[in-house]
Amino acid sequence: MKAWLNRLHPFRSEDARRLAMLFAVVYFSQGMYYVSVQPVTLTLKERLGLSAAQVGTFGTITLVPWVIKPLYGLLSDAVPLFGRRRQSYFLLTCGLATAAGLVLALQDAPTYWTLALLIMTMGLGIAFTDVLTDAMMVENGKPLGLTGAFQSVQWAAINLATILVGAVGGYFAEHRNLQGAFVVAAAFPFVAAVMGALFIHEPPARSGREELREAWRGIRLAVSDRTMWIVAGFLFFWTFSPSIGIPLFYFQTDTLKFSQQFIGLLGSLTAGASIVGAVLYASLSRKVSLQRIIVASIGVGVVSTLAYLLYRDATSALIIDTLFGGVGMVTQLAFLDLAAKACPKHAEGTFFALLMSVYNLGTQGSQVTGGYLYDYIGYTPLVLISAAMTAAAWLLVPLVNIPEIERRARAAGPPPEVATARG
Repeated sequence: MKAWLNRLHPFRSEDARRLAMLFAVVYFSQGMYYVSVQPVTLTLKERLGLSAAQVGTFGTITLVPWVIKPLYGLLSDAVPLFGRRRQSYFLLTCGLATAAGLVLALQDAPTYWTLALLIMTMGLGIAFTDVLTDAMMVENGKPLGLTGAFQSVQWAAINLATILVGAVGGYFAEHRNLQGAFVVAAAFPFVAAVMGALFIHEPPARSGREELREAWRGIRLAVSDRTMWIVAGFLFFWTFSPSIGIPLFYFQTDTLKFSQQFIGLLGSLTAGASIVGAVLYASLSRKVSLQRIIVASIGVGVVSTLAYLLYRDATSALIIDTLFGGVGMVTQLAFLDLAAKACPKHAEGTFFALLMSVYNLGTQGSQVTGGYLYDYIGYTPLVLISAAMTAAAWLLVPLVNIPEIERRARAAGPPPEVATARG
């Protein structure tokens, strides 16, 4: 039994285990940021009287810090702060997110723009921290073949947080306690800062000019690489399929008459299933080719979307959300793994952030599109359109040379810490 568990354990070295622990705690902290999402959505719906489409537009405004993530990556890749490329920025951005969250918690009856601007500021700190964490994941994980395993740890942790977010966020929404939600959300960037101070081990950066020259070299190679742009287009098309996310909340609230506490419970169950999916992907990513996983994932996406046609009462909601929470996480990790493997050396922060901005932009576009379609054509036609768009992603798979992307990732040099030790 012990030998079998050891074979499943991908983190054999001390550095790999330390990084896995760092990523787990930081992503858990980031996950707790979303404890305010359900109370904010309910505030926009009830107090400010916004429609599903207008809530989607609000989300687009607050998404701005996540869309410009490549700028954070470029800054940390090319411009060291206090002699470090990652840690100094990490501590600074965690502090910004904590401060913005506390200011939000002090607002008694925030206006539309007060909410939007302060959530944008908090999002800036969280998004920058996310870029720094992902840059460390890519630059250390690619040469070790652990990008999939590291991301499985990250998303298992964020879904563990989501279980709490579903219960706690549902409680705050049920009691219309927006301020309490922001107090909780503000506490966790501070936890991330403590982890960053203790667990980020990186060699001193070279001079600013040398770092900028090296980063610019990686950027030029990536910009001229057709594969990078094909991957970006593929990610955008996959995520842009009209989403049933916000419409589902309105469908649950207005049509099915679910309580906010029950909606929070559904979120927790989905997150629990996602943890199982993340653990499964950690093993699957080292045994099955990424191309086979992605092709299968598209098929699973079509089936899981169509399953929401049967979403009619509390029992069906429990079954569908739990079942497809796990398989949905495997699908998501496959596409994120593709993005990580496609990133160039020494510009990991810039280009993984760029691909994640494309991913987030497509996701938010799908939320807005889904919201408008729900308002104009209703729930069932929206589900059918979403499933058809998901299936269309199969047509793009031949354009993405996934085996070559995997080969180049394996050929990357050693991660920074290993290279320094050998030097």
